Amino acid sequence: MKPYSAENIKNIAVIGHGGKGKTTLCEAMLYTAGATDRLGVVASGTAVLDYDDEEKKRGCSVSSALAAFEWDNTKLNIIDVPGLFDFENSQTEALRAVETALIVTSAGSEVDVGTEKAVKAAGKNGLKRVFAITKTDSDHRNFYKTYEALKGRWGSTLCPTVVPYMEGNLVKSYVNFITDSAYEYNGCKSTKTAIPDDPIINELHEAFMESVASADEALMEKYFSGEKFTQEEIIQGFCAGIEEGLLIPVLAVAGATGAGVDQLLNGLVWTAPSAKSGASEIASTPDGDAAEIECDANGALAAICFKTVSDAFIGKLSFVKVVRGRLASDTPVLNMRTGENEKIGKIVTLIGGKQEEMKEITAGDIGVLTKLSSLKTGDTLSSPKEQVILEPVAAPKPCLSMAVKVRKKGEEDKAAQGLYKLIEEDPSISYVTNKETREQVLSGMGEMHLDVIVSKLKNRFGIDVDLTVPKVAYRETIRSTAKAQGKYKKQSGGHGQFGDVWVRFEPCVSDGLEFTEEVVGGAVPKNFFPAVEKGLTESVREGVLAGYPMVGVRAVLYDGSYHPVDSSEMAFKTAASMAYKAGIPQANPVILEPIGTLKVLMPDDKLGTVMGDVTKRRGRVLGMGPTDDPKIQELTAEVPMAEMSNFSTVLRSVTAGRGSFTFDFTRYEEAPKMVADKVIADYQARKKDEE
Repeated sequence: MKPYSAENIKNIAVIGHGGKGKTTLCEAMLYTAGATDRLGVVASGTAVLDYDDEEKKRGCSVSSALAAFEWDNTKLNIIDVPGLFDFENSQTEALRAVETALIVTSAGSEVDVGTEKAVKAAGKNGLKRVFAITKTDSDHRNFYKTYEALKGRWGSTLCPTVVPYMEGNLVKSYVNFITDSAYEYNGCKSTKTAIPDDPIINELHEAFMESVASADEALMEKYFSGEKFTQEEIIQGFCAGIEEGLLIPVLAVAGATGAGVDQLLNGLVWTAPSAKSGASEIASTPDGDAAEIECDANGALAAICFKTVSDAFIGKLSFVKVVRGRLASDTPVLNMRTGENEKIGKIVTLIGGKQEEMKEITAGDIGVLTKLSSLKTGDTLSSPKEQVILEPVAAPKPCLSMAVKVRKKGEEDKAAQGLYKLIEEDPSISYVTNKETREQVLSGMGEMHLDVIVSKLKNRFGIDVDLTVPKVAYRETIRSTAKAQGKYKKQSGGHGQFGDVWVRFEPCVSDGLEFTEEVVGGAVPKNFFPAVEKGLTESVREGVLAGYPMVGVRAVLYDGSYHPVDSSEMAFKTAASMAYKAGIPQANPVILEPIGTLKVLMPDDKLGTVMGDVTKRRGRVLGMGPTDDPKIQELTAEVPMAEMSNFSTVLRSVTAGRGSFTFDFTRYEEAPKMVADKVIADYQARKKDEE
């Protein structure tokens, strides 16, 4: 592929709801442009962009895929993004690297949640938006139903650009209002034909012309005077409307056959913003000052790594968007996160899994660096002489956690190493060891996300694991005061062991043990106080009810005795632990459960349902009210962590994916008797099994 300047590069993310035909449309774009020699089919496993084994097995995209190709003297970098909500991180990464979001939905659909989220995400990232309504030639598919649904949601900003002319349920031709022409198709091959004199076509053509005129005062005057626009004026007004956010083009296509895809490609080349116009951004210097970065190939290097892939055969792939300057194998490069210089090796561009070598990546372009082990998603690559830090990729926070248990004993470390490599590839994964429950906890965006992670762990690293609901880190405390003696006496020839303490246990406010002494008259020598404290500190690590750590306990050493020869630190430490075991059961011990603050965003018509679910989880609603979005409500509640294991799945089901939430630990409070009894019974059952 020949080199292109930023003025002739278009970076486009293909996003939208799952199952709407995004990958199929991308395959048709590649085939129409001559970048592939056959039309890939997702269902048969021949899609170029669904090249990962997981995608072939599941018949859907689970990670974004890059494809670079040429059309009309323009380089198009398209990123095919999974539509399933579990792989939201792929969309976040892709939108960081592009100037245009091609939002795909299918003919006959209403406005689904994936479309809403895509439009919102594109707007949040300052991207230009284009709608593609695909599957227009499928049976019982109605382009106009979907167009009207989109128009009802986004109003006059929608601009019909390429629409199908229907005879009954069949598409006879596609009418392109930019070129003022109609096209019939045999597969992806088009033949120009006359525009039909049809009331629907005429009405949409008028709407298109009005949208074009509204972006320019001179065109508006010409429109009202009844004069016709030249094609140059149409494109000029159309591009101005897109640039100012006044209109969103809507184009009809049929990805499975390729019909209308050439018109979509033409529309993107003519009207989508170039990398030159869209790649400029505000960065920061190491001192924290703002720095404006222009898309200039002759400037100092500034590039962002927006995605990484760990390939089992060719190693690590780092996807990079160059915002300024040029990136070649001899370019001095500083990784702003590590402060280390990076040695650039092979640079490639991709069509799915197929690589093509590049000499350099110029400003505005996207390429892939191979085998840079230290480079991570979100890292800035900068010129050492003019250092800047670009806005990183903000990975979504995982919301579903499960405990990981390897099937083969001794493979825990190997599993951890594999998971850490997958985290490099997908920062929305979290993997930590809970020191309290001694479990390895894996967190992701949903059930399918975790299932894919487990599958990759097996296929890439040969590790079989099972996922279970993670244990809850309960605590124990006391509610009353108790006194107890701990006396340790042992005689076995020669010096014996003797330690005798009286300890008063009291409730207090603390995160563990609070130790003090009230010994008078030297009943226990001061040099043994630390041993007593150590014995008690070690003891509170395991409560008497269910083995959970004790908190909120004050231990007062107030009396005791010693032997001038046989007493030792070990003896007093042991005596202290004996006093603990004797006294805590008399101090009304109770189980404490962790409580978190839950904040849920959901459509206003789902507030009652979500509130009912939160109440069933023993949650206490603290408040509710509207948000900046008039159709979205926020609910705040306190909920026991033990009740939250499947909340993300339920919320997604109840709100059709429109809901989101955060949940953060707040405090511990006494568990209800029914909960405490179950915790204690489970602990006793585990002990019995261990015996």
